[in-house]
Amino acid sequence: MKMEAPKRIKRADQIVEAVKRWVVLNGKQPGDRLPNEKALMAQFDCAKGTVREALKSLEVQGLVSIRTGPNGGAILERVPYPKASQLLRNFLHFEQLNGPDIYALRSLVEPEIAALATPHLTPQDLAQLRALTESCATPPEDFETRLAQREAELDFHALLAERCPNPLLAFMGRFITDLIRDLVMFKKSRLPEQRDFSCANLMYHRQLITAFEARDAQAARAEMAAHMASANRFNEELEVQFNQHLLSPGTG
Repeated sequence: MKMEAPKRIKRADQIVEAVKRWVVLNGKQPGDRLPNEKALMAQFDCAKGTVREALKSLEVQGLVSIRTGPNGGAILERVPYPKASQLLRNFLHFEQLNGPDIYALRSLVEPEIAALATPHLTPQDLAQLRALTESCATPPEDFETRLAQREAELDFHALLAERCPNPLLAFMGRFITDLIRDLVMFKKSRLPEQRDFSCANLMYHRQLITAFEARDAQAARAEMAAHMASANRFNEELEVQFNQHLLSPGTG
């Protein structure tokens, strides 16, 4: 077998990775400053241009903001969720994801989110969950209302993810909701209203609220697991309908 030398990592990229390790090891937080350019040049024994290239890379990644002036420099920033979500969705853009792929992951994540979020839901959160749920109780009269109800169903799950104390599960919950908005909502908009699906969602959301109000995390987990199993069944039917719709004469 032919041996190949490992690809050399640019000096600027080495500095980027070193800065990330330094942030973690020293417990740095958003708002803290990185060492100034001169200190970085001395620490990494490199030219100003290399340091600036590394700082620009960190800025593009959303990890720092660069401020000018006497009190300027590189300030650590928390990467905003929309930026992180969009980058990951871009990565998956050509992976040909479908509804069953998304729901396979959703079925694992959502029950745990519901259980962990239960003790952290405030009275205001519960009121918002009820409002989102009851906004879907009346059959939609037009397409705009129908779309708004589907958005409300997703907002229900997004709120739970935001209250989940596990940051990785919280991110995954919000991210899956974004994927559904991108993919499944598009497919639903091209098909007739699935009233049975909407009624099932309404029932499960009401039962979840009952579990949340009782602060019963185990019941919330069980209700969400049943909700996801139901949603997955409906989504499989949706995939079939959508594919048939595409194959029908006069559709595109």
